[in-house]
Amino acid sequence: MFGKRVTLFKLFGFAVRVDMSWLVLAVLVTWSLARGLFPYYYKNLSDATCWWMGVAGALGLFASIILHELSHSLVAKKYGLPISGITLFIFGGVAEMEEQPESAKIEFLMAVAGPVSSMVLAVILYGVNVLGMANEWPVPITGVLSYLASLNVLLAVFNLVPAFPLDGGRILRAALWGWKDNLRWATRIASRTGSLFSLALIIGGFYKIVQGNFIGGFWWIMIGMFLKRAADMSYQQVLVSRALQGEPVSRFMRLNPVTVTSRITVAELIEDYIYTYHFKMFPVVDDGKLLGCITTRQVKELPREAWGSTIIGSLIEQCSPDNSIHSDMDATKALARMSQTRASRLMVVHGDHLAGIITLKDMLQFLSLKIEFEEEKDHTDHPHLNPPLPWMGGDKEEGEGKLTQ
Repeated sequence: MFGKRVTLFKLFGFAVRVDMSWLVLAVLVTWSLARGLFPYYYKNLSDATCWWMGVAGALGLFASIILHELSHSLVAKKYGLPISGITLFIFGGVAEMEEQPESAKIEFLMAVAGPVSSMVLAVILYGVNVLGMANEWPVPITGVLSYLASLNVLLAVFNLVPAFPLDGGRILRAALWGWKDNLRWATRIASRTGSLFSLALIIGGFYKIVQGNFIGGFWWIMIGMFLKRAADMSYQQVLVSRALQGEPVSRFMRLNPVTVTSRITVAELIEDYIYTYHFKMFPVVDDGKLLGCITTRQVKELPREAWGSTIIGSLIEQCSPDNSIHSDMDATKALARMSQTRASRLMVVHGDHLAGIITLKDMLQFLSLKIEFEEEKDHTDHPHLNPPLPWMGGDKEEGEGKLTQ
């Protein structure tokens, strides 16, 4: 979902990051406020003042989204759900939850926290604005306060639309989950509702373009496409989570992984291992003991003329904790680790010994088969869990989820 991100600060233990795409949104918001909204409502203000108000409005949007996502994160933390951080990107913000909620109640409380916090902030800003107008504060200050109050109302209302993965869609999923006690079915219904809402946004965007509002229409289309992809991904992630839940890493572990010894040269590493196996990282093992790791990055940093005389042992680095897991770890956590680090292989270690290697390819093969059989089981043994919904389309391809992210 994200590209290059920059960590700005930590808030209540959560890392607040900005994706580079956020800069596009910040520029668009500042420009639209400075050249459109504020000059329209406050005609006697100078261009410079409008631009400063635009910057303040963009910063207020930044803070409002952080507060919204922070409220989700704090509720998740209260119930023991790990949150890796809060990231702002071109379509808003997201609290990066590493696991699914354990119950419909937790899902509901997490989902409703965001809109509630936005409405509370809107009321506070509105009150401050009324106070400022009564005391004749400068127009630029009350203008920005009025904008931010309205913005937070809009943020709350938009997120309450019952279309997954918006907060309203998560509230809908929580209700369906509590009713049927089936997370997968609830997610499927909520994600399909999200897909319909996304389609409506896309159609509305094209209509706006035909009417002459190219920028507004284009923005609607982009948001609709993003929400459609996010809704599909959410259902696929639930399928993956349910398929791997309770499966230990040891089930997928390869017991005889490819390793190198500390005594070979860099030239031998390249010729006999990198060119043969096409891996970017190799565990360095001597007499069964894991000494560290050697990566293609280290090799690239070494002058070519030194490859034949340099021993691997002189280049060994400590293996990153992100690339190591324990054999008793749940496979869902291993998959989450791969997603976070974008690694296709993880080492399974016991103390200072390498027990094996787990690969994304092996896990995907298992997932493909299990999801297929579980889908068939749900349709044959428990048809009431997956009722046919003609208006949403058929279920023919439903078991063929793709692992993305």
